[in-house]
Amino acid sequence: MKTNLKNLTIEELKQFCTGEGMQSYRALQIFRWIWKKDKSSFFDISTISREIREMLEEKAELPQLHKLEVLTSKDRTIKFLFGLPDGETVESVYIPTKKRKTVCISTQIGCPLNCTFCMTGRTGFIRNLSPWEIADQVRRVESIIGVRITNVVLMGMGEPLLNYENVLKAIKILNSDTGMNIGARKITLSTAGIVPGIQKLALEPLQIKLAISLNAATDEKREKLMPINKKYNLRRLFDGLDYYVSMKKKRITFEYVLIKGFNDFLKDAKELAAITEGIPCKINIIPFNSIDNKVFKRPNSKTIKKFVDFLYPIAQAVTLRESRGTDIEGACGQLRIRSKRTSHKSTS
Repeated sequence: MKTNLKNLTIEELKQFCTGEGMQSYRALQIFRWIWKKDKSSFFDISTISREIREMLEEKAELPQLHKLEVLTSKDRTIKFLFGLPDGETVESVYIPTKKRKTVCISTQIGCPLNCTFCMTGRTGFIRNLSPWEIADQVRRVESIIGVRITNVVLMGMGEPLLNYENVLKAIKILNSDTGMNIGARKITLSTAGIVPGIQKLALEPLQIKLAISLNAATDEKREKLMPINKKYNLRRLFDGLDYYVSMKKKRITFEYVLIKGFNDFLKDAKELAAITEGIPCKINIIPFNSIDNKVFKRPNSKTIKKFVDFLYPIAQAVTLRESRGTDIEGACGQLRIRSKRTSHKSTS
């Protein structure tokens, strides 16, 4: 069985090289050609001998994600559907602003958490993505659009902390200055609140940012949106966040999806300010993207403004963040679900 070199960190690649009789510095050359120069064939690596290239061709492989569909929004957001070697698909989203060129990437195929407002959960959980399948989303998007990616957010399909080891390895690959060299502080991991994972992440030396998908400030409401709250309720979650902050000395981002008639009342805003008061944080208010959802709806503009205006003076930091790519099925899981439906129709 061939060794997938894209699944290896620099240190692991050094071990592979020395194990095959090469000097360890060859690992730096190979890693650079894979991740910085985006080469998918060993015969394209001009800094190693033909003998080494032939050996690598025999004993190793460099798989790639395959572009299946690209949708461009009027707001310049670009949605990608990539094909994986086993026939599964995964979504990524390019989100450009004046200051940042961000890619939102996925960490699992489907998701086991079944959050009621999220499209990804509708397809169930298939499997974890491997390190290269996570990191290669960034590599592929950058190559396709021809613009250097500055920021990465792990907020796509799946729960990153339920794929902990693969996610951390992918982050190390992206962060390496021999490869894509994306700064750790430019990488944000978003979790639904997997407390053991948060506590484990607190001990990692990487200085990535942490975001919490909160969406409600009481257990009663949060459990209706996010079944994981039954296992890790708000008290356990905030105990874990206290530990994280004590170890990292970093501010946390809370994401709050605003849903019409559910969590958009001024009482909700007051409870949100109160529960986050003791944690150094900022709060992102995200009006719900109600495409293809018959249960939840987006509040009207007046309600959104009223909620944010009420929250702003009583919370630490508040930002209204509009959904991007709403005209191209930009929310997590939408494009993949449509693709599966189309595939099913064409084969039935």
